Amino acid sequence: MSAISPKIQNQIGMLQQVQQQMQTIMSQKTQYEMEIRETRRAEEELNDVPEGAAIFMNVGTVMMQKPKEKVVASLQEKAESLELRVKSLEKQEKMMQSKFEQLQAQVKQALEGGNRPPNAA
Repeated sequence: MSAISPKIQNQIGMLQQVQQQMQTIMSQKTQYEMEIRETRRAEEELNDVPEGAAIFMNVGTVMMQKPKEKVVASLQEKAESLELRVKSLEKQEKMMQSKFEQLQAQVKQALEGGNRPPNAA
């Protein structure tokens, strides 16, 4: 690694940082997608519950009885909010992927350029 210039070492470090950021974004996106599926599943289950049945909802650390319509509306709002977060993360992921590919190409070009024999012009 000592034969690699400080500029290339810096680019490799940046490449690793971008890769870590991409992993974090993908992890968050996966988590939100799971929450969306759980929320949609809860909505589906509520469709089978008769009107007037006792429905409880977590409000902070307390469970409270709520009307079915309010619980369904709350679940729909939560799912929509999570879907917006997923779309935002997808945009970030695309930007990071582009940045990663650009840095990767720069590092590859610099390393290949450094490995050429001195007489190959």
